[in-house]
Amino acid sequence: MAGQTIPVVLDTDIGGDIDDTWALGFLLRCPELDLKLVTTAVGDTEYRTRIVAKFLGLTGRSDVPVGVGIQTPFRKDDQPQGPWVADYRLASYPGRVHSDGVKAMIDFIMSSPRPVTLIAIGPLTNVAEAIRREPRIVGKTRFVGMHGCLKRSQMGKSEVVSEYNVKVDIPACRKAFAAGWEKLVTPLDTCGIVRLTGAKYDKVAKSKDVIASNIIENYKIWRQSGCGKEWTGGSSILYDCVAVYMAYCLDLLVMEKMGVTVTDGGLTVADLAGPRVNMAVDWRDLPAFEDLLVQRLTRP
Repeated sequence: MAGQTIPVVLDTDIGGDIDDTWALGFLLRCPELDLKLVTTAVGDTEYRTRIVAKFLGLTGRSDVPVGVGIQTPFRKDDQPQGPWVADYRLASYPGRVHSDGVKAMIDFIMSSPRPVTLIAIGPLTNVAEAIRREPRIVGKTRFVGMHGCLKRSQMGKSEVVSEYNVKVDIPACRKAFAAGWEKLVTPLDTCGIVRLTGAKYDKVAKSKDVIASNIIENYKIWRQSGCGKEWTGGSSILYDCVAVYMAYCLDLLVMEKMGVTVTDGGLTVADLAGPRVNMAVDWRDLPAFEDLLVQRLTRP
């Protein structure tokens, strides 16, 4: 894909953990990537889509269509970015809104003249359904995801846990991992240690850039809702930003192709008999990635 931008579909559970909002902003600032569609995954997907639409509109990217993904059971009181979209309606979005996000995903992939990169940063309910409805998307797509935990959990703790994006829909994760597309995945081992602190965070927090300022506005609302109280003096963990980076570059990461099995308890276990996944197992230069993230989010 050298010399060309990479067509991208983003499937996100934005509106829960704030890292999805950071990742959306980062993606919009990656000239290597050409965002063609955003779909929302699990829970109250209409709420999630309103966040995407408002963010895209405020940052001048209402050319990007949005799609409402499959709704699953949710609690109305579990919407930490709700105040930001309390008065926002999807009907006001200048761009196109697809009521069936899975269909929109399939239609775009099947009509694209070039291979599509699907960045999935939430549970894989939409992705599995898209494969079920139209298995041919696998042959036209590269999968990049934030899923699983091999040896280390949040902030490098030596333990294996059932990572959220996997355990919410284990059958869907198994289906996506078993599909015959190229799979690039960042588990908690690498994405669970990414934070911006000190001068790096301050540069984003004080930036008047439209993307940075909207991220920070949402971050403050998220914190005010009671989330992320443990993260003082900087950002919370920015898991999903790593998947966005991997969609166009792997230089700062140590990658290892391995068989991976998803257990009934939602663990992602190295298994020679499992589907082959290219996993980001370590960093070559994490500070350089942090610098890149700050630079792109605060560009003049």
